[in-house]
Formats: sequence, C-alpha cells, structure tokens
Amino acid sequence: MSEPNLKTYWKKNIRLLLSLLVVWFIVSFGFGILFVEQLNTIHIGGAKLGFWFAQQGAIYVFLVLIVIYIVRMHKLDKEYGVDDD
Repeated sequence: MSEPNLKTYWKKNIRLLLSLLVVWFIVSFGFGILFVEQLNTIHIGGAKLGFWFAQQGAIYVFLVLIVIYIVRMHKLDKEYGVDDD
C-alpha cells in the first residue's frame, strides 16, 4: 500500500475508533452517572432507566459498538486491500 493510502487508512481507522469511544463514554459515564437523575424518571421493565444503563445498558451498548467496529473495519480493510480474504 502506498504511503498516502496508508495514512488515509489509519486516519479513517482512528476516526472510527474515537467516535465509538465517545459514544461508549456518553452511554457509560453520561447515562450511568451524570444524567442518572433525569433518566430515572423513565422506567423500563420495572427499573429506572438510569439504573438500567448503569447496570446493563452500557454493557449492551458496548457489545453493539464492538459489532459496529468489526463490520466497519471489515469494509475499510476491503476498501484499502488489507483484508484477509
């Protein structure tokens, strides 16, 4: 891979990673700690939404973010010809 393509590949990789980390931070820290009082006014399945995010929601979101990362990186790898296939 040429040097400009390599830099573009890594720039897109880092941008994807940082955007997913921001979402993870907002969900885990923001929803589970900072905005818990506002979210606790909403109930889901008998539990307060803030409590649910702190206990389970952040974990589910993290798993979804892992799947998104895998799918997007697979597409990026194919686009730049660095996939394993």
